[in-house]
Amino acid sequence: MPLLLSGRGFKQDLERNGALALFAPLEGGAETRLLRRMRAAGYRAQMTSARGLGDPEAFLLQLHGVRPPHLGHQSVGRGAAVGEVQRVMPQLGALLEGSAPILLWLLEGQVLSAAELTSLVALTRREPRLKLVVEMGGARALRWQPLEQLVAA
Repeated sequence: MPLLLSGRGFKQDLERNGALALFAPLEGGAETRLLRRMRAAGYRAQMTSARGLGDPEAFLLQLHGVRPPHLGHQSVGRGAAVGEVQRVMPQLGALLEGSAPILLWLLEGQVLSAAELTSLVALTRREPRLKLVVEMGGARALRWQPLEQLVAA
């Protein structure tokens, strides 16, 4: 339990690797304590789901287009059957302002493909302030490993 009291080892591993794969007990609690410790250490943190992420770099850092869901019979006028593209701000837009380190905590990371996980690791290398924690599923005890190591295996 001392690990959860300080979070020092987790923080050091995160800063060294940039992206970590986290396996947490299913009853919860441990991961939110770690997130709280990272916020106390000066990180600007955001928690979001990995489902529907699409292209990680565009979704997180760039202005990108999103089409509304198809709801059945619609007019095929201006927007065609798929609807008009709506421009959406990047998910991390507000967090990128300033010089504080940024922590993105992705839930349900097991739905991401190996290519998407690789692009997330590359994204943390291009943006050195960005650190990434991807929850990859449950485990009996809280454990983590570098995301790059998980993708290579």
